[in-house]
Amino acid sequence: MKTETVLLVHSTTHAIHFEKQFSLAGIACQMAPVPRQLSSDCGVCVRFASADRPRVQAIVDESRIEIQALIDLV
Repeated sequence: MKTETVLLVHSTTHAIHFEKQFSLAGIACQMAPVPRQLSSDCGVCVRFASADRPRVQAIVDESRIEIQALIDLV
């Protein structure tokens, strides 16, 4: 079963930043509306395959941009 993870951020600008950084790193991702069951300040998130979570976490850590959460969707 393929699972996805969403990155919740505080602003649309941060979502755009991370989408670009993930794409440059070769991680397939897309900006999307935040799923209804979750909450977010800006209403958009970045979705990617859960298998890429360790690489995404490394990029997030390097960025020093505070995120809201990384949440696995089933």
